[in-house]
Amino acid sequence: MSLPTSHFTMPIRGEKISVNVQTRERLFHEKTEYQTIEIIDTEVFGRLLLLDGHIQLTEFDERAYHELLVHVPLLSVDQPKRALVIGGGDGGVIRELCRHESLETIDMVEIDAGVVNACRHYLPTVSNGAFEDPRVNLHIADAFQFIKDVTEPYDLIVADSTDVYEGEEGNLSEMLFTREFYQDLRRCLTAGGFVVTQADNLVFCPYSLEAILKEFRAVFANTGWYQGIVPSFGGYSGFAWASNGPTVVAQLDPKGLDLAYLNDVTYAFAFRPLRFS
Repeated sequence: MSLPTSHFTMPIRGEKISVNVQTRERLFHEKTEYQTIEIIDTEVFGRLLLLDGHIQLTEFDERAYHELLVHVPLLSVDQPKRALVIGGGDGGVIRELCRHESLETIDMVEIDAGVVNACRHYLPTVSNGAFEDPRVNLHIADAFQFIKDVTEPYDLIVADSTDVYEGEEGNLSEMLFTREFYQDLRRCLTAGGFVVTQADNLVFCPYSLEAILKEFRAVFANTGWYQGIVPSFGGYSGFAWASNGPTVVAQLDPKGLDLAYLNDVTYAFAFRPLRFS
């Protein structure tokens, strides 16, 4: 008996790239005030999360994405105390943050409670109990207003947002890639801290990273980028960081962290520029 094949769009903005996956079952479907949430069980990727038809994560490779997003900048901060997550309703970022014992406060601002509820029920391994960690404070709120009210700065600010897809109006994350928003983040950052965001696929749309770095450079004293392999995102995924001075250190010191993707080889690879010609 053959399994049904479903067609999904990879999170690559502006390009006609998609993936066909054999599916077992659609586990969840809900249209919230903000977006359509789906969780599908597949043969290759395991369970995957879709927002408005675009892949956000899969059980198969989500640890690669979340470990890259969190640990590369955070390992460059000496004894971090406070972290802020913007978006990230699936709980993968807070799971990785909770591995750092020095962190005392982890604030998470997610606008759509539907994402949190669906992922806690159908993708529990992604958060792996992190929502119950006493250091984690979940705020169902608009991030733009939240950061304007911040009074105590953070050592790491993670913008775990969806991509802005060309041709789609009213995207939730559109304002998360603006100079005005980055200016608010700079005010909320400690002198030794970092802002980090995903920066799309480096091979098929390198202009996404270029656009983010352009805005970062207009606001922050220091900026940079790195990369990793996330198959469900089309391979080479980019990440951009910014700070009020310090630089992300291109070396791995796991400090007892139980990591699945990041090791000496993948960490070194993260800082080696790509060449295809």
